[in-house]
Amino acid sequence: MPASDRMHPFVALMRRYCIDYTNSHDQSLYPELFTDDYVVRINGVGLPQATAYAQAVADLFAEAPGLGLTVHELVLNGDRLCMRFSEHAAFPAPDGRRLAAWSGIGLYQWDGERLTGNHVEQDFASRRAQLASGVPQPLEPPHLDPWMTTVPVAPVPEAEAVARQALVDDRLLDAAAVRVDDGAGPLAVAPEEVVVNDIFSAGRRVAIHATCRGAYRGGVPGLDDDARGRPAELQVAALVLVADDGTLADVRAVTSRDVVRSALRRRR
Repeated sequence: MPASDRMHPFVALMRRYCIDYTNSHDQSLYPELFTDDYVVRINGVGLPQATAYAQAVADLFAEAPGLGLTVHELVLNGDRLCMRFSEHAAFPAPDGRRLAAWSGIGLYQWDGERLTGNHVEQDFASRRAQLASGVPQPLEPPHLDPWMTTVPVAPVPEAEAVARQALVDDRLLDAAAVRVDDGAGPLAVAPEEVVVNDIFSAGRRVAIHATCRGAYRGGVPGLDDDARGRPAELQVAALVLVADDGTLADVRAVTSRDVVRSALRRRR
């Protein structure tokens, strides 16, 4: 993507979010970054900024004082922005600290000045597995400069329709290139019922967040095979590239499979 001679204001806001807030662990910036009613929707729950979200972040920063965020991709249509990223840190362990790097995709809303909401998922199942094994996943290389090279691209409704239908029809793996969480397997839950919580496009790049309900079909670390077939709910955040001919060229998805693990283990 060609570089711009000035940073888009939404991108500038996200730069502050990533560098000044997340990587600097400075929660005093909340009034400048978020509206009072900002809500983070993750793992199937809503976390209001002033209460649950602020406390969860404070707990995370205390547990992992060196936690950082790396941006891999920004997708912008002017009014909406999607960020594909990784978080990475050393966490307490019996033998000292263990490293982990895990992926995330967030769909952000703003009012022209501050963030108003975010549908996001992070691959906490991968983080859990890495900390258990002591073997971290390699960190995907960062975007060299997402701040000056991300420019608004007009939405393409036809691409949104293709991406939505591909999820409903369980065809995300038909893409020429696919990565779901930390592998290339199918969604852990068959999308028999799909509720799209948020969707927008920037050109032929489509950001989508959805709730999928259906039978558990495997792929979650820590779940026995006898859990297969049980009803479960999975949150999915994805970036889908739809080719000019209407086929899926690339899919990157991050899901709440760690919540599936917890829910099905409780029911056992």
